[in-house]
Amino acid sequence: MRTLTATATVCVCLAGVGAWWAADALPLSAPAAPTVLRLDAPSPPAASPAGGAAGAQTIAGLEKYKGAETPKPLPPLSFVDGEGRRADLSQFAGRVVLLNLWATWCGPCVKEMPSLDRLQGQLGGPGFQVVALSLDRGGRNAVEPFYQKTGVKNLALFLDPGSASMQALGLRGLPTTLLIDAEGRELGRMEGAVEWDSPEVLAFLRGYAGRGNGPARGGSQPSGGVVKTGG
Repeated sequence: MRTLTATATVCVCLAGVGAWWAADALPLSAPAAPTVLRLDAPSPPAASPAGGAAGAQTIAGLEKYKGAETPKPLPPLSFVDGEGRRADLSQFAGRVVLLNLWATWCGPCVKEMPSLDRLQGQLGGPGFQVVALSLDRGGRNAVEPFYQKTGVKNLALFLDPGSASMQALGLRGLPTTLLIDAEGRELGRMEGAVEWDSPEVLAFLRGYAGRGNGPARGGSQPSGGVVKTGG
């Protein structure tokens, strides 16, 4: 009887530990999907990194833009370009920058990428630059084939495989996009997917693009390792 009681006690304890572990480990094995927005309501929910689905939400437009009360200095942020060379935001001094944090495993990120590429094609120049910074752990091996498959031809490769920018910029989810002035300060940010070349968004960004004055004197033009897709 004593042995039976001891065995039952051990089983109950193990069951309790198992229940505690399952409850405590769930956020690690299946993190909540980041707050993202679908581009179009009729489409099926985008897959989250955890294998779940993002809830149906409306298209992210200018109403989602959260402007800073005053231009906010950004922390040092370094990454690498498509050739593996160290890069940072200072090399875009003199330009207004649209910094988009994304990953190939993020459904809404993937869906907005073609419009982001078209935006760079329309507004990119001496006063404005789209910097699409990938957080894929696979780095170039993950992003280059994606660019080629989807026909991205205007965006350069910029990579943050260690995801250091997540903490440095205080991101709550992907995609997140920061609007940065010519002096490298954050003007505001948008959380969620955007149709970047829609007339409303283009008009909004054109108002900022004219405020850039090109690369700062003595600065170098970023090559970024632009991928030639043959398109």
